[in-house]
Amino acid sequence: MTTPANVLFLCTGNSARSILAEVLLNVRGQGRFRAFSAGSHPTGQVNPYAIDLLQRNGFSTAGLRSKSWNEFATPDAPPLHFVFTVCDSAAGEVCPVWPGQPMTAHWGIEDPAAVRGSEHEIRRAFFRAYQQLERRISLFLALPIEKLERLALQERLDAIGRSGDAEE
Repeated sequence: MTTPANVLFLCTGNSARSILAEVLLNVRGQGRFRAFSAGSHPTGQVNPYAIDLLQRNGFSTAGLRSKSWNEFATPDAPPLHFVFTVCDSAAGEVCPVWPGQPMTAHWGIEDPAAVRGSEHEIRRAFFRAYQQLERRISLFLALPIEKLERLALQERLDAIGRSGDAEE
């Protein structure tokens, strides 16, 4: 694997969960990983609650945008090492062929952008998604990726996607 390894987080709208994951991995990965996000049907804008949450936690939101996964399926796209779906809808869709033959896993997170209710309830849903993504990315960063055989690594990636489900 080359450094940095390219990681794509996918969601349907690319407005919240995949954006949060992109920012978290780019910062926490400290140059070991280069994260991107995209959607199968992008909304065209990043959710304001996601922007606010990231900024409140000290992350830069400059340059974030909602984009199509087609940008990452072109011959000139960066070769991908990992592709993680973070919503159940995107996981069930037929994905493009990704350059680089990446490893894939499903890390489903409930959609905070779908929550209806008070301001407090919406912010709480975004924070729960953020916390769950932060946990999963921490587990991913702790993997000895270079030392694991492909099958063992795939098993670990799938297990990360199941982690924390009982905790919520």
